[in-house]
Amino acid sequence: MKKMNAQKGIPISPLLSSMENAVEKSKTNFIAKKRLLQVSGLSIAVAVAISLIAKFLITLINVVTNIAFYGTFDPAFHSPANNHLGLWVMVIPAIGGILVGFMALYGSKAIRGHGIPEAMEQILTNQSKIKPSITFLKPVSSAIAIGTGGPFGAEGPIIATGGALGSTLGQLFKITSNERKIILAAGATAGMSAIFGTPIAAVFLAIELLLFEFSPRAILPVALACITGAAGHHLLFEAGPVFPMPNLEIPTNGALAIYSGIGLVVGFVSLGITKIVYYIEDAFEKLPIHWMWWPALGGLAVGVIGYFAPHTLGVGYDNIISVLSGSVAIVLILRLFFFKFLSWAIALGSGTSGGTLAPLLTIGGAGGALLGAGVLYMFPNSGISIPMAALIGMSSMFTGASRAYLTSIIFALESTGQFNALLPLLGACTASYLVSFFLMENTIMTEKIARRGVATPDSYEPDLLAKLTVSEVISQDGEILNPESTIEDIRNWIAANKNTEEYFIVADKEGDYNGIVKLTDIYKHDTDIKASIKTIVQPSSLYVKGDDSLRNAVEIISAEAIEALPVLDDNKIIGLLSYKDIVKAYHLYHDENDRVNVHISLKRQRLKVLIKGKGMFKSKA
Repeated sequence: MKKMNAQKGIPISPLLSSMENAVEKSKTNFIAKKRLLQVSGLSIAVAVAISLIAKFLITLINVVTNIAFYGTFDPAFHSPANNHLGLWVMVIPAIGGILVGFMALYGSKAIRGHGIPEAMEQILTNQSKIKPSITFLKPVSSAIAIGTGGPFGAEGPIIATGGALGSTLGQLFKITSNERKIILAAGATAGMSAIFGTPIAAVFLAIELLLFEFSPRAILPVALACITGAAGHHLLFEAGPVFPMPNLEIPTNGALAIYSGIGLVVGFVSLGITKIVYYIEDAFEKLPIHWMWWPALGGLAVGVIGYFAPHTLGVGYDNIISVLSGSVAIVLILRLFFFKFLSWAIALGSGTSGGTLAPLLTIGGAGGALLGAGVLYMFPNSGISIPMAALIGMSSMFTGASRAYLTSIIFALESTGQFNALLPLLGACTASYLVSFFLMENTIMTEKIARRGVATPDSYEPDLLAKLTVSEVISQDGEILNPESTIEDIRNWIAANKNTEEYFIVADKEGDYNGIVKLTDIYKHDTDIKASIKTIVQPSSLYVKGDDSLRNAVEIISAEAIEALPVLDDNKIIGLLSYKDIVKAYHLYHDENDRVNVHISLKRQRLKVLIKGKGMFKSKA
């Protein structure tokens, strides 16, 4: 720093001590950790509640299924595929669609759709505020839709219900919108964990599709909620893998290459499936009837398909287990692959209350099994197995359609307990992700909200403001003004030195910091130019240190509605930080990282080698 008519970098003894600043930081950290405990407690409470709701939802689906297809009031699971209704089976899903349409019209339109995209939209556009009525309307409408034959799983509705419950609880307490987002994500993923018993995959789902950040304040509450949801699953459902399958052997390198190829093919299939689903949804939008009747039309299509392919009706978790077993006839797998997709795509496009995860797993598993069977037919000694191929297809289908890369891999491992499948899953899901990333702008989760103008983050980079320190940003060529100087003297000095600074620090002869003065205040037309500069100075007790993060400085500037902050180090004024410095740092950082450079020139290295080589043959004089 330079002092007007004085030496550079003068020592000062500011009125503010660094001890006060440290105490304030300590107090802030304590409050932040206290709030983290509060948010974690609320997340656990939501997880307990959603575990019970998950059990209620599964029971309600079973009850509705047994009433609709067997005429009995029974909470036990019975597949609708075994019904004896004949042609009447075509009507049952349509009746369910009518009921869902009425609930959407007179209850809330928000019960329609996939579940996860709706939660994402509320997080990104509405400060994570979801209507409390969704907490009971979504599970009831989903139970009716699935129980009457809808080709969906229970996980989508329970994720939406958990998110609604978390959001509702977050609106009852005095918390920030970001904390409400965390509780919403905790409720949604705890619901997934309660259904499948996959807490680690649920945490990754929160990171990849809901939170859009990775930080202790977000991960800890979500992880605690997912652990609680998993405990609820083991208590209320079963303790083993939700999709048991034969033990898988560690594959050879050749088999790994084939499994990766299967993932690549399934990635292309997932791209086509996503486009067809939204094509059907667009077709329903063009129908000349009220949207309330669309679920009934979709249900009628589900019923017709279900008459010819009964295993497409209902949740279909038993179908996934059958496909993963590798003991189902190829013809049946082919029928399941095609008709399950057709039934689900029409039902989902009609806007009924459903989800995407279980159908994608079923279709992907069937597709992987078919590809594996084809490879074995052509190359019997390839070393692959149909159960592994089905698991690969199941996981890579979800990866390609949603781009939830880590979630897909971990879910496959947790839901089956087959950890020998890690490397094949990694290769296949990477291949599927590559196809999705390069060829599909939006995913099955984001396409709907993208059409409404809502952009979703596609990367989770470290916070630039947290990475940079104040000393890396400020200019060292600022000026320190004497408070006893007149405004006229300051004007003359600025003109003589052609100074372009917009802010100046004011400090007295003893080096005590007085405040900041703006260039515009110095040149105000009604200012008494004979008055001293201290008459227009803006006193402030705020400052930052050189080793403080830029984030800390921005928080102070934003909270206090100021445009600049003095920077002190070892009781010396070292600079002045303005909002322009912050913007400049942002652009410089991104320019530096995006600039294409060659730092090692192979041509230059070859020349050096040649020069040194020639020197080896020179004789010494």
